[in-house]
Amino acid sequence: MDNRLASMGAVFAISLTAMIACSHSGEQTGESRLQGLRTVVYGVPDLERAKDWYTEALGVKPYVDEPYYVGFNVGGYELALNPKGTVARPVGSGVRVYWGVDDIDEELDRLLKIGAKPHKPVENVGGDIKVASVLDPYGNLIGLIFNPHFEIIDR
Repeated sequence: MDNRLASMGAVFAISLTAMIACSHSGEQTGESRLQGLRTVVYGVPDLERAKDWYTEALGVKPYVDEPYYVGFNVGGYELALNPKGTVARPVGSGVRVYWGVDDIDEELDRLLKIGAKPHKPVENVGGDIKVASVLDPYGNLIGLIFNPHFEIIDR
C-alpha cells in the first residue's frame, strides 16, 4: 500500500506541475537563483560495465571518462555514474528522476531490449502526460516522461 500511495503522490505532483505549466503558458515572474536541474548521479558497482550500458542506452559517449566518475551530456543535462555511490535499497526506491522522451512506448521497449528491468508500465497521469520507469542493470530507477506541455525556458 505504501508504494501505491507514493506512486499516487508522484502522479499528483507531475499532474500539478503540468497544470501549473499550462496555466502560466511558459511565463515566469522573477528570476530564479537556481539554474535548474543539472546533474543526476547514479551509483554503480562496476563503472566499466555501467559506462558501456549507458553509452548504448543514451546513444552518446561520455564527455567525462575517469576512473572515479563518468559523465554523459543528455540534452543539456548530465547523467553521472559514480563507482563509489550507493545503489538505492530496496531496489528502485531512490529519488525519481524523469527523462523526457518523444515516444514513451518506443523508448520503454528499447531500454527493456538492452537489459533494463521493468518497473512501472506506461501510465497516462492526466493532461496527455505519460510516465513509465525501468531499473538499470544495477537497480537505479530511470523514469521516462512524455509531457507535451513542458517547454524549456531560456534564462
